[in-house]
Amino acid sequence: MSMVASMILKVKNVSSGKFRDTMDWEKLLSLKRQGDTRKRLRKEQDETRLGFEVDYDRIIFSSAFRGLQDKTQVMPLPISAGVRKAFVHTRLTHSLEVSVVGRSLGRIAGKEILKRHPSLQEVHGYRFNDFGAIVAAASLAHDIGNPPFGHSGEKAIGAFFKTGDGQKYQSRLTEKEYQDLVDFEGNANGFKLLTESRDGVPGGLRLSYATLGAFMKYPKESLPKKPTKHIADKKFGIFQTDKDFFFEIADELGLKRKTDSPAPSFYRHPLTYLVEAADDICYTIIDFEDGINLGLISEDFALEYLIKLVKEHINTQKYNQMTLMSDRLSYLRALSINTLINDAIRIFGEQQEAILHGDFSTALMDKSIYKPQIDDIIALSIEKVYRSNEVIDKELAGYKIISDILGVFTTALFNHKENRASNYDRLLLHSLNGPINIDEASAYELLMAASCFVASLSDSEAVNLHNKIMGRQI
Repeated sequence: MSMVASMILKVKNVSSGKFRDTMDWEKLLSLKRQGDTRKRLRKEQDETRLGFEVDYDRIIFSSAFRGLQDKTQVMPLPISAGVRKAFVHTRLTHSLEVSVVGRSLGRIAGKEILKRHPSLQEVHGYRFNDFGAIVAAASLAHDIGNPPFGHSGEKAIGAFFKTGDGQKYQSRLTEKEYQDLVDFEGNANGFKLLTESRDGVPGGLRLSYATLGAFMKYPKESLPKKPTKHIADKKFGIFQTDKDFFFEIADELGLKRKTDSPAPSFYRHPLTYLVEAADDICYTIIDFEDGINLGLISEDFALEYLIKLVKEHINTQKYNQMTLMSDRLSYLRALSINTLINDAIRIFGEQQEAILHGDFSTALMDKSIYKPQIDDIIALSIEKVYRSNEVIDKELAGYKIISDILGVFTTALFNHKENRASNYDRLLLHSLNGPINIDEASAYELLMAASCFVASLSDSEAVNLHNKIMGRQI
């Protein structure tokens, strides 16, 4: 094959099964929204109401995002008796903070990208703020699909189908459909929430494809599971119900298709690395801070760990003038986040071409010069916070609550479909929301509807619903 023919093959359309040699920023910044019939041009945008900023607004006003105010980040709410009362993060406050860090990362990176690719600004009209707006919106939504009770909520849904009563449905499902359920993934559920059509609401929130691309940390299906060690293959990001639209987005953005995977799989949108870094920075520092505020981590011990992280940047005179521990902690937290932002930007800049080619296979912070300090902080958080009695008790209760709710709802759905629903089943199904026609739905669609309903519940809603179905509350 000639060199020219080889080059032509490399730019074939994603949907044709071929691949692009590299990703192109002009395509990656697509303002297209689901249902659009003509191309949206950046230079025609209203500067007072940019499309990427509209994405942020739509997410923050959505009911799914508002529900994060009562979902556990790490520590359960309300705080257990015997532990001093202090502020701890919910999924909502965590997401807001991640979006702020993401906006900074995107803006700084945007300046460098525009320097390297001046036609983006000179021809197409993009500005550095556009990158910040995309990363901020994707960061804001990064946890929107997570179930109640922290990360154990995902495991509890999966356990119901893998080792619990939900095993009986395996024979009705394809291999990939069953894998979606036994490895229920908040990232895939988030994509569904952001994009799924409902009666009168086509395309869900109708976010720009650029923001949806940046949101997708794992642009692959549930199988094959972890086919490579590339960070994009660590988990999965699309349920079977949503893969057709995902392929449309991947094609529009020009995501590079992975050729070493037996199933359709793609390398990440470059800005996804910044979304991930914003999350990594926040949970490393903020979860640690929550542990300090709750008295789970010794103040002196904790401050020492943070000082090690920022020792090259700390203003010792300013720090020593602070008499309150809370002020010292706030100062170190801000300095730590800024230090890690700058390091993430350094890595992103150095690796930008590798990222565009799909050759950068780790998270940005895995290459941080501060990784030893980050690892020390995370290790202490695992020991003192993630394995605290409060967290373990919450997770144990969550497993039981989620399993019981899934049990009654899946039974009610199949009883209805098979024309043997009891009055109890019908009463239950009145509370099931979502775009599903039970009579026409497949077994997979019914089970996914039940799982996504449970995932949509806040911690308090799940507890209250469980009390009702167990007959403990009227």
